[in-house]
Amino acid sequence: MANTMELHNRVRTSTHPSKHASGLDPSSKREQDPNNPARARGVGPAFHAVPSRAELHTSDNKGPSDTGTTPLPIPRSLRLPSSARLQSQRPEYAEIMGYTNAWKRLSPAQLNIAIQAFSLIAIFFEGYDQGVMGGVNASPNYVTEVDIGIADGTVTNTTKQGGIVSVYYLGCIVGCFLGGWAADRIGRINGLFFSAIFACIGGALQAATQSADFIIIARVVTGLGTGALTGITPVFISEVSAAQHRGAFLGYVFIANYLGISVAYWLDFGLSFVDGGYSAVRWRFLLAFQCLPALLLLVGIKMLPDSPRYLASVGKTEEAREVLQHIRGSYDAHVEQEFNEIAAMAQNTKPSSPIEFVKIILGMDKTHGANLGRRAWLCIWLQIMASWSGITAVTAYSPVLLRQAGYSAIKQNGLAGGLNTIGIIGTIISAQIVDKYGRRACLMAGAAGLAIVNLIAASLYEASRHDPSLADQIAPAAVTMLFLFNLIYAATWGTVAFLIPTEIFPSKMRAQGNGFGITGWAIGVGMTVLVNPIMFGSIESRTYFLFAGLNFVWIWIVYLLYPETSNRSLESIEAMFSTPSPFYWSMEKAYADNKQTLFVDEENRARWTERAEDDAASSQGKSMEKSMA
Repeated sequence: MANTMELHNRVRTSTHPSKHASGLDPSSKREQDPNNPARARGVGPAFHAVPSRAELHTSDNKGPSDTGTTPLPIPRSLRLPSSARLQSQRPEYAEIMGYTNAWKRLSPAQLNIAIQAFSLIAIFFEGYDQGVMGGVNASPNYVTEVDIGIADGTVTNTTKQGGIVSVYYLGCIVGCFLGGWAADRIGRINGLFFSAIFACIGGALQAATQSADFIIIARVVTGLGTGALTGITPVFISEVSAAQHRGAFLGYVFIANYLGISVAYWLDFGLSFVDGGYSAVRWRFLLAFQCLPALLLLVGIKMLPDSPRYLASVGKTEEAREVLQHIRGSYDAHVEQEFNEIAAMAQNTKPSSPIEFVKIILGMDKTHGANLGRRAWLCIWLQIMASWSGITAVTAYSPVLLRQAGYSAIKQNGLAGGLNTIGIIGTIISAQIVDKYGRRACLMAGAAGLAIVNLIAASLYEASRHDPSLADQIAPAAVTMLFLFNLIYAATWGTVAFLIPTEIFPSKMRAQGNGFGITGWAIGVGMTVLVNPIMFGSIESRTYFLFAGLNFVWIWIVYLLYPETSNRSLESIEAMFSTPSPFYWSMEKAYADNKQTLFVDEENRARWTERAEDDAASSQGKSMEKSMA
């Protein structure tokens, strides 16, 4: 143990020489003080308690990197909390859920790759589960097993079929809120761990299906796990990413969403040749395969550290500092400023109760200046708008659309797999543009592009319907529109709709708040999965005209109501919602007026420093009076 502590001390000495120069070395009075909260927790020389304002602004402090850069001071209203105060806010059971130190053996680059890898696995599970039922429903053996049709695979009970598919999204709604509630209490990593347990059990139960009732229960269990994974993973990514790369980080991770959908389609394509597609292996293997990513999460997720923002919110400020430094690869002035913002925001953070969800939705939340209800409805409607762009019609019903275009069964399945594979390219494009051009521009440009593609596709299908002899000539152009639709959606709405909900909620309920976005996703997808067959059955290809009109409406809704969050820290985004006005320009004005509470510019530095020193002197005076008394 002594050797380990000595090694930690050497590392800290080598990486932060200025800490010793400014009086923060392990031999200082502060470290030797038995009343120091950090010492009381058993934190040795490897961890230092959050420095006081006087320590941060001593005249000989050259900053974390000894480059002559003084860390930006924090306003009085956002003074760093004491470790003791934050310690009192920590949930009792947060200590029970153990973490490993395996991540400390990784370099910063390796750690970031590991975070991305396990995030990819979690999102891959969601994507695979979203696409797998298309192949399952096409299996004649499954159709007879759950009693929704006849032996040749013809479905005679579409209502029952749609119910089996849609009940999964009910589980997702419940899972995203329960998972978010748990993640805000026991941590993002522990939340993902328990979510993977539900996902694995649900997948195994689905593969063992014996009846319709059996698979309905199994899909609800799977939905609980998927909803929690989808709710927690983007929040975890958002909290460990730097502000200027947050969108790209999430964009690359969401490649796994389309990868999962594509794998589901291509697996079904291959299995459809086993016994002519009539084998039970076709659908049981498809459902069992989803257990693989869930098992990988169970085995490896505990090797990652938790989010610095979560750690700070439960009083583990020094662990938060260490994790942040390791992820960023350094501890320069910018990283220290980021840590100071995190610690300052955590000062008044406490876990929210489940009842707050109801209050927020109904507009009964009384948190001054927070406007949480508005944020919740922005998240819900963003995902509903994404679902009603036409994406579910293209994803879930692409074989039907391709059949209408005149393609054979084999070509239908092959093109359907390629249609979802193109989404991977779109997600890569999204990662390149979402931070550069902003969330709003991506959403509005994406909606415009989707509207135009829908119009062209509808016109082509209508021409083919009125003159069947044109089908062979029109089919390639119609299929091109489907591919272009998926490409545009993946590059814009497919990522941004999941990104914004992770950015606009305060730290105390960020994981739970993202549940509103997942709820909107489940409602939107579940609703469209149910009504798409009805629409295509009644108005046929004219359904695309409806989607085109809706996309034009989405442009104006985004322009008027949605904030720009790119290249802004999660803490500074709070300033946007300090105004009661729901309009974009009002939020931008509020941000411009109030962001200085977190970002202190050079002109105000001296004033804030002077105030911090006065506070420190006043605190020392009160301590002396108390000791004399």
